Amino acid sequence: MNELRTSPLASPAVWKGPEVARANDWTHVLSAAEIEDLDRAVARARATGKPLAALERADFPLTVLAPAVERWLEALESGRGFLLVRGVPVARYGERDAELAYWGLGLHLGKAVSQNAAGDLLGHVRDVGSAPGKVRLYKTKERLGFHTDGADIIGLLCLRPAKSGGASRIASSAAVYNQILRRRPDLVPVLYQPFPFDRNGEERPGEPPFFSIPLCRHEGDWLRTFYIGWYIRDSQRHAAAPRLSAAQREAIDLIDAIAEDPAFHLDMEFRAGDIQWLKNSVILHARTEYEDFPEPERKRHLLRLWLTSRRAFADSDAFLNQGIPSKQGAMSDAGVEVASEFRPPETGPCAGASPDSQRRSRDRSPAASWDDV
Repeated sequence: MNELRTSPLASPAVWKGPEVARANDWTHVLSAAEIEDLDRAVARARATGKPLAALERADFPLTVLAPAVERWLEALESGRGFLLVRGVPVARYGERDAELAYWGLGLHLGKAVSQNAAGDLLGHVRDVGSAPGKVRLYKTKERLGFHTDGADIIGLLCLRPAKSGGASRIASSAAVYNQILRRRPDLVPVLYQPFPFDRNGEERPGEPPFFSIPLCRHEGDWLRTFYIGWYIRDSQRHAAAPRLSAAQREAIDLIDAIAEDPAFHLDMEFRAGDIQWLKNSVILHARTEYEDFPEPERKRHLLRLWLTSRRAFADSDAFLNQGIPSKQGAMSDAGVEVASEFRPPETGPCAGASPDSQRRSRDRSPAASWDDV
């Protein structure tokens, strides 16, 4: 049952940017001993000879760093919902071992799921020189508006920062909700109504080019937010998509305006070796436009993970945790074309969910609808 919350949310996940900017408890700087532990784990994983996707937690053993990883999970699950890990020695590692280190840390947080129609488990976020609309937005230097992704945990490792710009901008979706409740309480019920989302050409034969889902679900003590404003607006190009009401348009405009307000969001300027971890259900994230270096070896390059937490988050979404089904002909970040389609089975990530939960997941349509983020 999707309960309507008409009183302000109160939890560590409700925060405002200027307040947390003055704190330093959301940044973990790796110690020398923790880096040595990471070095040993990378060497152990490399020695197995396994490809990334075949590695298990036991192949990437952590001792000194293990307690910190548990604290990271705690901060994501019941804290503010974000943290920054600083100091991964990516320059010394080189790209191959940096990928291995990042993937291994991800194994200790959860399980990687596909984040695009090519089935990539480890994404590469960089400008490929194509115009927006020709490739996904994360492959450009363009600004990305506030949105959510898939899975429980979203991670970014910075291999190389931009020449200028490219800040990661995050906001508490719960704080945004509270502000809507304060400024426009008449719009709160609208957030629980289904909104049409464009599929951006990712639909399969027989599927409509849009799907519908509420922006907010409140069950028990948890508010879960799913939001991609431009997908909602783009859905209106389809004649069959439900028309947005005036109230729905006001609601998404207000979400964007509040999240963009400096009084609400927090900017992070990535350094090489930084890892940002976000809890998807409580954090809206965005990226500022950036300028790159002209030399290919100096261009901004981030690695991305979508993880299903190894802990059962109370506000987890079985549908999102399936990842994005692959689509024949899609091109991976590595430039490999997908030969055949794959859709996660209903008995897979949704196994153990209630019949009603599985029905809701099926009704929400393929996760490939997020494939422009």
